[in-house]
Amino acid sequence: MPELPEVETSLRGIAPHLVGRRIARLEVRDYRLRWPIPADTAECLAGQTIIALRRRGKYLLFDLEEGVLLLHLGMSGSLRVLPATTMPGLHDHVDLCLEDGQCLRFRDPRRFGMLQWTPRPAEAHPLLRDLGPEPLGPVFSGDYLYQRSRGRRAPIKTFIMDSHVVVGVGNIYANESLHLARIHPNRAAGRISRERLDRLAGAIRSVLADAIAQGGTSLRDFVQEDGNPGYFAQSLRVYGRTEQPCPSCGGPIRQCRIGQRSSFYCAVCQH
Repeated sequence: MPELPEVETSLRGIAPHLVGRRIARLEVRDYRLRWPIPADTAECLAGQTIIALRRRGKYLLFDLEEGVLLLHLGMSGSLRVLPATTMPGLHDHVDLCLEDGQCLRFRDPRRFGMLQWTPRPAEAHPLLRDLGPEPLGPVFSGDYLYQRSRGRRAPIKTFIMDSHVVVGVGNIYANESLHLARIHPNRAAGRISRERLDRLAGAIRSVLADAIAQGGTSLRDFVQEDGNPGYFAQSLRVYGRTEQPCPSCGGPIRQCRIGQRSSFYCAVCQH
């Protein structure tokens, strides 16, 4: 599933081709995404100029002259900038066509993605208004995690994956960050000291920044806007490496289930 680094990679790839361009039309070949695309969306977008592109959590926000277009990649979505005349594939469900002859093509084999236009400020949208801070932003810190975690008995991995606590720390990066911080993923969030949470906040920032620099992680469907995979998969330390040696100490990587998600940790480093 595309997580924050994959969404940020997509944003940085497509922004130079879209910002300042005028939308000619929206072509929808399949309205049945996670939520059906409203029938009047094409009418709302036609003729509008894309003022800016930004990211909030795993959502891409297209700031238009009027309103905001929200896009979520879902479980298998990816974006490409192509000539609008390029023949679409089976899972190419939406084209945002520009007046310069290019288009932003949204491919989503599993159709768990989302495309919605809202006339309101993006921050007021129900999908965005209750989200936690950005992990690479100024609010997020060890002190913030300490204050939010007091009294919480949920596993620390579940806690940092909660988008109301902090956005964008998906399963892959939660595993990697906890290993770097040497914290067991099943430890109760409220029982972790401020010092160790300082280390965890730094690890989350480091892991996400490295993943963005390498174009995200391609395990199945995700590709960058130029069609290339994300290369952070080659740097994974624990995720998907059950029974392989830990790169830090040589101990065995173990696997367990936490919150219905596969979790990976070093039996020695993260005792």
